[in-house]
Amino acid sequence: MKKIGLLLFVFTLVVGVNAQEKRHTLPKKKVASVNLMDIDGNEVNTGNFGFDGPVIISFWATWCSPCKRELNTIHDLYIDWQDDTGVTLVAVSIDDERTKNSVPMYVNGKGWEYLVLLDPNGDFKRAMGVNNVPHTFLLDTDGNIVYSHNNYAPGDEDELYEHLLELKAEE
Repeated sequence: MKKIGLLLFVFTLVVGVNAQEKRHTLPKKKVASVNLMDIDGNEVNTGNFGFDGPVIISFWATWCSPCKRELNTIHDLYIDWQDDTGVTLVAVSIDDERTKNSVPMYVNGKGWEYLVLLDPNGDFKRAMGVNNVPHTFLLDTDGNIVYSHNNYAPGDEDELYEHLLELKAEE
């Protein structure tokens, strides 16, 4: 009986290790390519950001308190993050046709220096598999999604920064 238990344990261990190895060899998912408008009316294709460093994409809305807390907290750290990692943050508003006009007022009032895109029809949101906001993605310089986080609690920005530093170290 002990031998059967030991065999089951070893079998489970081997299957688990193989499953982990397969996860690491899966191809990375690229950022979806969707045409959106920035708050100045310029068209931007999300598949061609063309930034030199990593990119944070943060889906948010003016009616979402956790979204605004996250982006306001990152705003206070953003210049240091840019100096340390070369990161660019893209804030994608999912405000619909009724509320999208309040986005530029909010952004300008907060002094955000992020690229702010409008996704009023939810095309980019759907393409990225975002179900609720805030939802944050980290992209490497090739446009691969290397980290994803849903919701916001104080301290989540520290975890995001750690992932940024790991990404920088891999370059």
